[in-house]
Amino acid sequence: MNQMSPPAQLQIIPDTAPFSQEQRSWLNGFFAGLVSLDNAVTPLSPEQGEAVMKGAAGDGDDGEAPWHDQTMPITERMKLAEGRPVRRRMMAAMAQQDCGQCGYNCHDYSEVIANKSEARLNLCVPGGKETARMLKSLYEELEKAPAAAAPSVAATAPATPVAAAPAGEPGRSRDNPAMATFLSRRQVNKPGSEKETWHIEFDLAQAGLDYVVGDSFGVFAANDLGLVDQIIAMLGASHMTEVNGKPLREVLLNDVSLSPAPDTLFELISFVTGGAQREKARALASGDDPDGDAANLDVLAALQKFAGVRPHPEAFVEALEPLQPRLYSISSSHNATPGKLSLTVDAVRYVIGKRRRLGLASTFLAERINPGDTLGVYVQKAHGFGLPQDPNTPIIMIGPGTGIAPFRAFLHDRQATKAPGRNWLFFGHQRSAYDFFYSDELNAMKASGLLTRLSLAWSRDGTEKFYVQDRMREVGRELWNWLADGAHVYVCGDAKRMAKDVERALVDITAQFGARSTDEAIAFVADLKKKGRYQQDVY
Repeated sequence: MNQMSPPAQLQIIPDTAPFSQEQRSWLNGFFAGLVSLDNAVTPLSPEQGEAVMKGAAGDGDDGEAPWHDQTMPITERMKLAEGRPVRRRMMAAMAQQDCGQCGYNCHDYSEVIANKSEARLNLCVPGGKETARMLKSLYEELEKAPAAAAPSVAATAPATPVAAAPAGEPGRSRDNPAMATFLSRRQVNKPGSEKETWHIEFDLAQAGLDYVVGDSFGVFAANDLGLVDQIIAMLGASHMTEVNGKPLREVLLNDVSLSPAPDTLFELISFVTGGAQREKARALASGDDPDGDAANLDVLAALQKFAGVRPHPEAFVEALEPLQPRLYSISSSHNATPGKLSLTVDAVRYVIGKRRRLGLASTFLAERINPGDTLGVYVQKAHGFGLPQDPNTPIIMIGPGTGIAPFRAFLHDRQATKAPGRNWLFFGHQRSAYDFFYSDELNAMKASGLLTRLSLAWSRDGTEKFYVQDRMREVGRELWNWLADGAHVYVCGDAKRMAKDVERALVDITAQFGARSTDEAIAFVADLKKKGRYQQDVY
């Protein structure tokens, strides 16, 4: 008995369609599965074919994300995303740090908002109010968009589910933190420094957590009690006023963000006042800045600005944003100190007008938590920031200020695992006498040979400011030789200036010592990024 040969796959998607061979094959197979092979197939009309291809391609989106750059301001990111589908513009609105504070990376957070499986639009901590406002606007656009007349391939094809880290594992997600014990803190800059930087240590035994170098640590901090009591006084309420089944003071301490003032608070104020005050509150709620002070308005400052307006405590709390965890680069190695974890944290304190402002988590860790206290924490896995798989690979680490944190972890890890690869650290700060963090450790690593090279830059020691990128240029030939030997480059710290300046210096070094044109040098550095040899943890 002769066997019948299998039928040829239906060629519904033409070879000229803008898909790869694999995509065409999948689409043809998909549509073949929608019809019975015993029945005649009605070819798609040109209009139907165009709709299919548009849907499969994501409304003409090419899948690239040129805005995925932590150093790029939101206005530039949104310009690059013009004409893209709403979900892609939502991604461009994110801070592009892939930090995980929202529980996702930037791409996945935009996807779950667009498919309406995540209703919270205010989870992007580094993006702040700019991101939240843009997401709100884009979500309204999504709601107003007319439904498609017929489902496209994009709607009917199986989608890869997007989700946050499993909530069932304590300490692996912001939505299910574990409890860790605060052990100690010590200041790593000396008296006379203009900064206040702390080495913070935790015991993870109770949490049962481990981590790898490059990961970040999420901390659930409490608000400052003094700030909370000032807000309660402005409301004319009692500390014990019940809100959501808890005393008002407890809610303000642990549940809601007190900086910056959200648009919803100004909306509430506009409902309970009138005249010029109402118009001003409405303007602030819409993102305008009638008095030029919007950037400085935290919750207390907003209440002071509209003195005499006393919202009901329950309505007031509902108008505030939830208190978000804060993420810090881990500055220790689980391989070197199992069960322990450390952070390197700048305490943020500043004055606006006559009022002293405090960074939420940084001052919580620097002064408001005591040894032996427990707090909610979680480990946020790194997205593309970690040691090379081959322990022989040389690494170049560039981390001024608290940007040294992950590189201290890298060095401790390579020491614990006896990795033979060479290590070069660029560190900089203001003054060598006061701001040489972990100087004893680093000098000991240099003496032992673990730290092959240590290049330092102090911006305030001389008459002219001198930064890590200046030091890089000074030793450009040696740095290029390391790159030619396959070194991986890591940058941690300020995204707005330092990271851009370091990348520019690397391009210049490549052009000068790699005998390349500027365009070729830019392409070389871009290729380093593509291959995972240039990684950034910037904020």
